[in-house]
Amino acid sequence: MKAYVFPGQGSQFEGMGKDMYDSSEVARALMETANEILGFRITDVMFEGSADDLKQTRVTQPAIFLHSITKARMAGDAFLPDAVAGHSLGEFSALVAAGALSFEEGLQLVYNRALAMQKACEAVESTMAAILGLEDEVVEQVCSDIAELVVPANYNSPGQLVISGTVAGVGQAVAKLNEAGARRAIVLQVGGAFHSPLMQPAKEELQAAIEKARFSAPSCPVYQNVDALPQKDPEQIQANLIAQLTAPVRWTQTMKNMIGDGVTEFIEVGGTGATLQGLVKKIDRKFPTSSL
Repeated sequence: MKAYVFPGQGSQFEGMGKDMYDSSEVARALMETANEILGFRITDVMFEGSADDLKQTRVTQPAIFLHSITKARMAGDAFLPDAVAGHSLGEFSALVAAGALSFEEGLQLVYNRALAMQKACEAVESTMAAILGLEDEVVEQVCSDIAELVVPANYNSPGQLVISGTVAGVGQAVAKLNEAGARRAIVLQVGGAFHSPLMQPAKEELQAAIEKARFSAPSCPVYQNVDALPQKDPEQIQANLIAQLTAPVRWTQTMKNMIGDGVTEFIEVGGTGATLQGLVKKIDRKFPTSSL
């Protein structure tokens, strides 16, 4: 069984998508459609913008989504997954690739998500930190013992968990996790506390847009972040997508469930093609991975 997986924020790179735009009519048509939907030429930023330009949330999220979907569309009939999953933002790419959402509605939701998250980030000073070398249970317990808001946000791989919360909460957690024996505890250069209760305003704003979107049964199971389980029911997919902004990304559990359900190869679609492959290798070094 072949699974296609889609990366999230952080997988952007300078010049992303230009090779596809220059070489493929399919890519050009899709990217020009995206420019029209967004009301600005996101392709100009993708092709010519600096790393700082690409870090703007209003650009980053739709750019990564567009890059991934263009890759999938260019594969044509070769793109036949038995299952799909996406890391955080990448879940929108996975849903569009599997036919649960149209490209147009998926892109508009991603752009709405980016703007809503930016507003939520500006409302409260918050951050995230990557914790390496500790069991998930240790990180969870430390977070729960801190009075300030700090929660597990991304279960990326065994021994790699990202926490999210107020600046004070994350700072206190980092200090305690270092004391607990973390190999590294690194505060990340991000705009806010993604996948935490501090994203509640963004969740409420995005919920209205998600509820208006038309969801269909996907062509294959979509393993979603909030429960790491395969979904094909449009209503459940929609509900899980709404919950995603304030819930943790259960990527470790997702990969293990997909392997347990018979997936024998993971193919990363979009970004540099290496981010999610690396996380799979931390679960099983010998597991076959590739990129599209």
